Amino acid sequence: MSLVHPSLVHVALLALLAAARPGVGQEAERAWIAGDHHIHSRYSVGWEGDGGPPVPIVGGDGIYPIPMNALMARHFGLGWMVTTDHGGPNHSKVNFERAYPELLLSRTTVPEVVQFYGMELDTPGADHSSVIVPHSHDEGARLREIEAGWAKYDVWPRDTLRDTEPRMIQALEFMRRLERPPLVIAHHPSRSAPALGTYGLDDPAELRGWNDAAPEVAVGMEGAPGHQAAALAEDGSLDPDGARAGYGRHPTYGGFDQMTARLGGFWDSMLGEGRRWWITANSDSHVHWREGGSDFWPGEYSKTWVLARPDHDDILDGIRSGRVFVSTGDLVSELWVTAAANGTEAGIGGSLDVVTGADVRVTIRVRDPEGANANGDRPAVARVDLIVGEVRGTLEDPTVDRNSTTRVVRRFGAGDWVREGEWLTMSAVLEDVGSDRYLRVRGTNGGELEPEPDPRGEDPWADLWFYSNPIFLDVR
Repeated sequence: MSLVHPSLVHVALLALLAAARPGVGQEAERAWIAGDHHIHSRYSVGWEGDGGPPVPIVGGDGIYPIPMNALMARHFGLGWMVTTDHGGPNHSKVNFERAYPELLLSRTTVPEVVQFYGMELDTPGADHSSVIVPHSHDEGARLREIEAGWAKYDVWPRDTLRDTEPRMIQALEFMRRLERPPLVIAHHPSRSAPALGTYGLDDPAELRGWNDAAPEVAVGMEGAPGHQAAALAEDGSLDPDGARAGYGRHPTYGGFDQMTARLGGFWDSMLGEGRRWWITANSDSHVHWREGGSDFWPGEYSKTWVLARPDHDDILDGIRSGRVFVSTGDLVSELWVTAAANGTEAGIGGSLDVVTGADVRVTIRVRDPEGANANGDRPAVARVDLIVGEVRGTLEDPTVDRNSTTRVVRRFGAGDWVREGEWLTMSAVLEDVGSDRYLRVRGTNGGELEPEPDPRGEDPWADLWFYSNPIFLDVR
């Protein structure tokens, strides 16, 4: 693997190259803005030591400067991103003294991309998670406080008491009480799971506990985790042993984690409780696959689309409120889902008040772009599914990972929608709605009725999906 560690001289050169590009205006109306909340820079360090406190090695894990990540994000169509370096002993110092100043430079270098300061938290009692800090004058100090206080590996020698599930609840309660609370999104939740419905470091009860403790902070999980290029060799051939997303124990399904992809599975059980629990997609970029890594550049393959204005606060509000859909391979570039009844309507992430027994019309508009994606392909939407489940309230058993009421109520094919240029429009009516429920939408370029387990060596560009977050129907 070729490890390239550009110096700050190179970063300054990138700044000069980018300076001619105009900044993004702040007065725009809300639109779909693509982004990525899980990106590593060279400050996801390596470590070396001979028994004493390990010494951080810049470029030892992630290898790219933050401005380079931002430039590539812009190149692949992103309008926002989060730098999320992960830790180790006293990594909070590395983040604050080295990564944060480079993020400030990156904001000047690439002003078209709204850039957040964050980290990949070494989560107590769990795997990893994004912490996204609101943009403010003291954002650097806030993140340092969170990482130093709660990242399970930030102290030396290691303290096993920092690596417990109750400790994470305490961390979330601390974050919830901050004047401007951050967001927390669980990373690759089933990467350690050995089988379908058998969980590893993250499990249903644990994620419910997060959401119970801080529902405005712990808002969701990666639906499509990063490392999607794990089956691509440097020369572009397929590695027959490569597992998409690094899910070596139990595979992804169409590139999506089992907690999301399984119809009537964990995600649907959360939505069936009425929880505002959203899904995202990202690159988890450390090292590009052309340089021996398993990653795409930010935005090259996966995108999290947020309906927002191009500023920090509204993008963060969009994620917190679920105005989000996700896509892979640029299969779609806009997704509008509207539920309408009784003269009112709601969109993705929203709630619609429905009179008992009323009909609800669901309209879906998908932009199926004609241009080529980053692989040079022009994938086409082959099918769109409308999925509905009942909302029955909080479950007594927090380990539940099934919602038996969830079903596909309509599958739309090419004969079921109206095409106008890049736009596909379709609709369905939910008749005589008599109880609370939610609806969500997914689609694919393939023929699988349900996402199948991804075989090792699968070309990620051949198996593409998009998912909306839900709309809730509150029946009165």
